[in-house]
Amino acid sequence: MNDKGYFVYILLCADGTFYTGTSNDVDKRVKTHNSGKGAKYTKTRRPVKLLYTEKLTDKSAALKREIEIKKLSRMKKEKLLDMNGINWR
Repeated sequence: MNDKGYFVYILLCADGTFYTGTSNDVDKRVKTHNSGKGAKYTKTRRPVKLLYTEKLTDKSAALKREIEIKKLSRMKKEKLLDMNGINWR
């Protein structure tokens, strides 16, 4: 996921929870999460698995979309993944 641009992404944590973030280099960011140097939330929930990415026009748009996704209920996040053909179970 090293395309130019910004992305919002959803991870599946080892405890079954979802984590949503933004990055301009998703592969590198997932490695950072799995090394224990990522977000505080993912440090104790490793390993994490990348489930979903969405490319946005710029950093501001990615951050806004991240907030939108974080506000979704668990059920709505599951539906978003399902609608995109992502088998997260």
